[in-house]
Amino acid sequence: MSDQITPAAFRAAEGTDEWRVLADLRATAVFRTGSFTTGVQLVEAIGELAEAANHHPDVDLRYGAVTVRLTSHDVGGLSERDVALAARISQAARELDVPADPGAATALTLGIDVLDGPAVQPFWRAVLGYEVTGRVDPDDAAPAVVDPSGALPTIWFQQMDSPREQRNRIHLDVYVGHDVAEQRVADAVAAGGRLVTDEFAPAWWVLADVEGNEACVCTWPPSD
Repeated sequence: MSDQITPAAFRAAEGTDEWRVLADLRATAVFRTGSFTTGVQLVEAIGELAEAANHHPDVDLRYGAVTVRLTSHDVGGLSERDVALAARISQAARELDVPADPGAATALTLGIDVLDGPAVQPFWRAVLGYEVTGRVDPDDAAPAVVDPSGALPTIWFQQMDSPREQRNRIHLDVYVGHDVAEQRVADAVAAGGRLVTDEFAPAWWVLADVEGNEACVCTWPPSD
């Protein structure tokens, strides 16, 4: 029996307040360690918890911060195992007096507008050394491709009905927590950008810089 849960169920679960569900159905938390040494201590604690649970997150150790990402590959999303491990990791951070920074949780994907997805996708898979993702969005022109190491952004392919002139064909999708998305949009506009459309908010806002290059500020999933 599958223990898969929805993002809404993850957010509502006890012990997950410091985590945000972002792109590719991964729960993300950022812990401000303040030093590399403390970061190593937190990573060691996470390693012990992961081994005990037989459930292994992606962990990014940097000077001053540790970023942790959780998902369950066997169910293609989040599970009760992610809830349990998230709560234990947050507790381990508190025991080390390491605060979480929920507003810093971010994920980046690149969207490429295409007329013929199956013709375009193999090039990007080959040039980047990527793999085809196991999750397929039926609205996309071709299955997305992903970095096997999980370190680089996912590339997805947006179907065009006809060629679009005077418009960039590659745009950034910046995924942030649902509670900081509107502020991120406001900050981008204040920095000289413009709002192209908020028709799809709160799932995503389309923004552009002064030369018309576009980026979307997104929350995940669009709805529960």
